[in-house]
Amino acid sequence: MLSTLKNAWKIPDLRKKILYTIMMFAIFRIGANIPVPGIDKAYLQSMFTDEGGLLSFFNFISGGAFKKFTIFALSISPYITSSIIMQLLTIAIPSFEALAKEGEEGRKKIAQFTRYGTVVLAIIQAVGISLGLFRGALISTDFWSVFVVVITLTAGTAFLMWLGEQITEKGIGNGISLIIFAGIVSRLPVGAFQTFVKIRNGEANIISLIVFCVVAIVIIAGVIAIQQGTRKIPVQYAKRVVGRKMYGGHSTHIPLKVNQSGVIPVIFAMSLLQFPLTLTYFVKGGFADFITKYLSPTGNPGVWIYNILYALLIIFFAYFYTAVTFNPIEVANNMKQNGGFIPGIRPGKPTSEYLQKTLSRLTLAGAVFLAGIAVLPTIVLNFTNLQIRFGGTALLIAVGVALETMKQIEAQMVMRHYQGFLK
Repeated sequence: MLSTLKNAWKIPDLRKKILYTIMMFAIFRIGANIPVPGIDKAYLQSMFTDEGGLLSFFNFISGGAFKKFTIFALSISPYITSSIIMQLLTIAIPSFEALAKEGEEGRKKIAQFTRYGTVVLAIIQAVGISLGLFRGALISTDFWSVFVVVITLTAGTAFLMWLGEQITEKGIGNGISLIIFAGIVSRLPVGAFQTFVKIRNGEANIISLIVFCVVAIVIIAGVIAIQQGTRKIPVQYAKRVVGRKMYGGHSTHIPLKVNQSGVIPVIFAMSLLQFPLTLTYFVKGGFADFITKYLSPTGNPGVWIYNILYALLIIFFAYFYTAVTFNPIEVANNMKQNGGFIPGIRPGKPTSEYLQKTLSRLTLAGAVFLAGIAVLPTIVLNFTNLQIRFGGTALLIAVGVALETMKQIEAQMVMRHYQGFLK
């Protein structure tokens, strides 16, 4: 990775792209520290004294901007939600499915709908947290004050969306993913410093830190393995003559990833499980005590119940999202129409059944491993006094984005050195 970055820096065009991406990161981090006007900072600090529930999830996605209630407090989450909704609509609604098959123009229209959906969802979320969760933090609750807060939060999300698109177009990598990556990584120095202070004051054990680092390295290696793991299904195309030309007769493969659904199952499972924890901010008394004890990752025996449910939900959502995004029947029919077949498997229904069986086994292995990666850091953090938030979701996003960005840099380097392959 370091050699790739070093070689990319020597190419003027790529160096400009890297510098442009870094400049966009700097703008993002500056905006993440600009507070929304009309907010009581003292009340905010009292709200987040014991960070947990869905609020912690929003906070790490936004790089700490949600906790500070800055102009980027909503982060890019409305865009992610809008993108997922559009993906599901392209599967469920024929008109959107046809739009997705129209090529570049269709993708532009879907991107436009995604932007509109992002703004609408941002307004809804801004109104919800302004009049609900953060209502007590508002210095004034009159219409104009609330309107300013809602517009500021919505504008912040729209600006982040534009920033991500600019990174994708003029920088390196996928802009939206890199913004999330920057938000996650930005919290590591603070966590490392807090851990250093705890060790110096004797509040944390150096042995715990060493064990933590070993576990972290193992988890990163596991994430890379599951992200890169692919089962290649061989496909042979029969020879056929059309006029005076012969087509087919070549071999290829269908790549089935072990982790077909990416980080989506972890996000869905975390959102569903931590929703009751978020309700404890609004409802006090017996209900809050019950949730904290039995469904909280810091409760006893809640830590075990929470992690068991967490793992089961990740496995369920992995199968669900894989079934939504990959259709074995459609793949088998397309292969049959183009004269393709899997060696030893008859075209048509037997091919779709074989693909479904293979995908189910891969999904089980990937989902179990994904659940293990997501659950293990929570257990480790529960039994140590370290402040570095090394969660499974953060790891999957950070490592996945880093791998994808390095692939894009390598691809652009190959494009700029293609003359060497022609000599």
